Amino acid sequence: MKKLTIGALMILTVTATASTAMAQDAAAGKSSFNKCLACHAIGEGAKNKVGPELNGLDGRKSGTAPDYNYSDANKNSGITWGEAQFKEYIKDPKAKIPGTKMAFAGIKNETEINNLWTYVSQFDKDGKIKQ
Repeated sequence: MKKLTIGALMILTVTATASTAMAQDAAAGKSSFNKCLACHAIGEGAKNKVGPELNGLDGRKSGTAPDYNYSDANKNSGITWGEAQFKEYIKDPKAKIPGTKMAFAGIKNETEINNLWTYVSQFDKDGKIKQ
C-alpha cells in the first residue's frame, strides 16, 4: 500500500511539473513575442500591421492571412506553417523564404524559439487560446 501511495504521488508530481513547464514556456514565449509586436499582432482583435496577424498560424498556408499584401515569395513559397517550418523560418527568415519582405535577423536561441512557438501556436484563427 505504501508503494502504491508513493507511486501515485510521483505521478501527480510529474504531471503537475509538466503542466507548469508548459505554462512557463508560453509565458516565456509571450515575452519573446515582444520582439515581434512592432510588426505582428496576435490574440482576439488582432489586425495586420507591417506584417500579417498571426492568429491560427499553425496549419495556415503562407501568404493567406486575409487583407494582407504579401510578397510573391511568401505567396508562392508552398509552406504550410507548422512547428518545424516556423522554427526553421524564425532562425533566418530570408534564408527560408528568399525574397520575403520580413526584415528580421532571426532568433538563434533554441529555447527561445521553442517558447515562441508554444506561445504563437496556442491561438486559433479567431485569436482565442485553443482548449
